[in-house]
Amino acid sequence: MTTVDRAAAPVPPGHPESGLRPIRLPVAVAMAVAAGLALLVAFPPYGWWPLAPVGVALLAAATHRRRLRAGAGLGFLTGLALFAPLLSWTNLHTGYLPWVLLSLLQAGYLALLGLATAWVSPLADRFAAAWPALTGVLWVGQEALRDRTPFGGFPWGRLAFSQDGSPLLRLAALGGAPLVTFAVALTGGLLAAGAWWLVRARRGTTGGRWWAPAAGCAAAVLLVLAGGLLVPVAAARPGDAVTVAIVQGNVPRLGLDFNAQRQAVLDNHVNATIELAAEVAVGTRPRPDLVVWPENSSDIDPLRNPAAGARISAAADAVGVPIVVGAVLVGPEQGQVRNAGLLWRPGSGPDLEQLYIKRHPVPFAEYVPLRDVARMVSKQVDRVRSDFVAGAEPGVMRTGAVVLGDVICFEVAYDGLVRDTVLGGAQLLVVQTNNATFDVAEARQQLAMVRLRAVEHGRPALMASTVGVSGFVTPDGRVSDATGFNTRAVVVRQLPLTEGRTLATRVGVLPEVLLAGLCVVALAGVAVLRRRHGGRPAKAADRPG
Repeated sequence: MTTVDRAAAPVPPGHPESGLRPIRLPVAVAMAVAAGLALLVAFPPYGWWPLAPVGVALLAAATHRRRLRAGAGLGFLTGLALFAPLLSWTNLHTGYLPWVLLSLLQAGYLALLGLATAWVSPLADRFAAAWPALTGVLWVGQEALRDRTPFGGFPWGRLAFSQDGSPLLRLAALGGAPLVTFAVALTGGLLAAGAWWLVRARRGTTGGRWWAPAAGCAAAVLLVLAGGLLVPVAAARPGDAVTVAIVQGNVPRLGLDFNAQRQAVLDNHVNATIELAAEVAVGTRPRPDLVVWPENSSDIDPLRNPAAGARISAAADAVGVPIVVGAVLVGPEQGQVRNAGLLWRPGSGPDLEQLYIKRHPVPFAEYVPLRDVARMVSKQVDRVRSDFVAGAEPGVMRTGAVVLGDVICFEVAYDGLVRDTVLGGAQLLVVQTNNATFDVAEARQQLAMVRLRAVEHGRPALMASTVGVSGFVTPDGRVSDATGFNTRAVVVRQLPLTEGRTLATRVGVLPEVLLAGLCVVALAGVAVLRRRHGGRPAKAADRPG
């Protein structure tokens, strides 16, 4: 019997479960921190995706049978250990305050998860086989909340985005990111339950059923393998392909002041495109059907500035195909701007019928909600001089050669924004981004999201960045022609197009609704269970915790 600590949930003397107390608090604290670090290294740039279920298991075991306050505290420690280093790129050019506040906010959601895990312990004790599934639905519920609140949410760090190299990535074709998150957390729950069985077997309280821990771990391994072996991916249509060029023009210097070099950034992309046209003319490069420039490739409004428009027209006329330009457009009202993807055709210039306005501007970066209140926290908010206005229509562009599904920068993290473009007919997913104010870790984390979206919707995809990382992604999630960071590069590739819609595209948000709904049902069910037993863990036969 372990030493009782103040964070342990009350278990009355003689209770069948009194032979196994919660893990000692100092050990649980170490496990919570280790959980966050394990989750961290599952994400790019480390990419040790098998550690994501390990992190889930450590947190599940550390919070099992704890008092609610202790469960929340342990979850918060896991959140800090995960999000503080994962989001460290947010402090590179804006100071420490935004990074600290964002990390604390995101860790708060893991605190809720820790509290919820402690809360459902009686249910896991009474129905031991349900513990892994409980772990899965709690994680989906936590992410569903974090992805939407506050100010539209911040989905960075979802379990699904750590699995870009995992066989579980294919599950995205069935139920999107929520199903992948559920599978990762379910696997972690299996590991936790197996470990709990093992501890009890060593103490002689399982009736000699030594095989249970091995069975739990084997089931976790089989789950991972089945995800890769059993889920089909989209097949290409024979003879149907499009050749696309990504132009990564780079910036004079990284940091927030890249905006002060707007003309230089535009010239970089114009000149790189004209050089591509020359290579096409002599036959050293294949002729593209389309050229994609990144977000912020023209921060000078080309619709209002004739010189900027002329420069883009020169590039489009030279290469002879349309260019998708990432532009900042002034208006529609005084003090407002729009982050846009704009199709620029050779000979005729901007096609205003094929214009996408970013639908989810980033709060406190592209617009400042509650500006007067935010200014009391930090005057740095006034660096955002003009608020970006959100668009209303999905980013569907018809170029003639292919129908694009365009999203801009962090929008790739939001399930519905990408799905809307596929429902609108997109054959190719395009992510325009500007990573000049971040680092290579952030860029690689974003590319992992593009990989999931390609599998989720069965579409080829690409990411075009000002400074890198840019690259192409096949519908099964493989990356090709990835560029370096803080370099100038032009990559050209033929992309076979696919047909039909995946199950994930068809069902949309339904898997998340069902899994999050089960989370709510479980939390409510435990309330009934606890009420019947006076707030104590329910009596149960000697089963795994």
